[in-house]
Amino acid sequence: MFRICARTGGLRALHGAAASRGFGTKASAPSRLRNVVWATSVAVLGGLGYVYVTDTRAGVHKYVVTPLIRLMDPEDAHNLSIWCLKHGLGPVDRTDDADVLNIELWGKQMSNPVGLAAGFDKNGEAIDGLFNLGFGAVEVGSITPHEQAGNPRPRLFRVDESRAVINRMGLNNDGAQVCGDRIKSRFWRMLAAQSRRQGETVASLAAGVNRSARGDRLLGVNVSKSKASAPESYSDYVDGLNELGAYADYVVINVSCPNVKNIRAGADVAVLESTIAAVVRARNQMPDYRPPIVLKIGPDNDHDQRRLIAQLAIDYRVDGIIATNTTLSRPHGMDDPNEVALQTGGLSGEPLRKMALETTRDMYRLTKGRIPIIGCGGISTAEDALQFAKAGASMVQIYSSMTYDGPGKVCEIKDGLVDLLKGRKWSDIVGEDARS
Repeated sequence: MFRICARTGGLRALHGAAASRGFGTKASAPSRLRNVVWATSVAVLGGLGYVYVTDTRAGVHKYVVTPLIRLMDPEDAHNLSIWCLKHGLGPVDRTDDADVLNIELWGKQMSNPVGLAAGFDKNGEAIDGLFNLGFGAVEVGSITPHEQAGNPRPRLFRVDESRAVINRMGLNNDGAQVCGDRIKSRFWRMLAAQSRRQGETVASLAAGVNRSARGDRLLGVNVSKSKASAPESYSDYVDGLNELGAYADYVVINVSCPNVKNIRAGADVAVLESTIAAVVRARNQMPDYRPPIVLKIGPDNDHDQRRLIAQLAIDYRVDGIIATNTTLSRPHGMDDPNEVALQTGGLSGEPLRKMALETTRDMYRLTKGRIPIIGCGGISTAEDALQFAKAGASMVQIYSSMTYDGPGKVCEIKDGLVDLLKGRKWSDIVGEDARS
């Protein structure tokens, strides 16, 4: 009897266990399906979020990230931006530039005419991160022959109400040898990667590629003088050219930095002439590749001084002029309730725009359109860029506007230009004001 009951109980237990297992199997199928749907949704949303956050056109950069960064000390914020771009943590422009923005400068193709001014990446550390933002050209420097610490901090200030920046950095940089090694290393590393992808030798690629190592972008290198050099000396510019010129799509001679007392070439015509002559002569003696030489001038010259500069540029066959550097003046009407503008240093940003535009227009007319002019100073909208083009700028540069609007500023300007051009090409409107 016991055995019968035990067997009966055992059978019931086995039946209950089997039923339990059967019930569990039926319940696990929808549970697994829910898990798959959940995981897939998270992956898709995460992917879309990543694409959005890493896009230069995403509003989060202008309306969230940049205002948060501006809570930091200006120089610390700048250094953080460089670090992020250097390590591939910056957003990316994933949209091809419109054909109406394509230009040719010094025989080289550019996908768009919006460049980054010198001063942002002083040491050539974040070149590719900056190109990824969508710039047609990136200019690094200023770089001096020897490392310089620059002026004491604080030396960088924001004038928020006027959307301006004041700096008295003092040309702090790692020096020509360190920066040169960094730029050279990047160039050959990029070519080696292209060689593996395309199956061509590095030597054949090097013969025909831009020094930016990008087919439709230019890399400019801005060189200047060490603080210890004599005011009338030009050897620092020549040394900078010799050290860095072979790896630059163009070399900028910075003769107008207002924060270094021994740079007299911007104000002394005799020193300017000897400087231009020496640099052009050194460039012409380079054995193989010879980069275009571009002169960067200040905004405070009067018309007679500009006329002399234009004539020197024509006489010595300078390849381009950047108009302009920062100014020590404080334009009338600046909104500055906190009196930040009382700080000494070069002013950039929107208050500089009128002076820079006037200088651009004047230099284009004085050189009769024979020398490409690069407009720089206070450009923050597509309308500003278009004004500079009509005044004679073959290319424009921005910098300070990114302080206030973030890394998407270059794409904002490019998109706006496409709308404003209405099918016309940028190159067709350059100097339009002078022709009218």
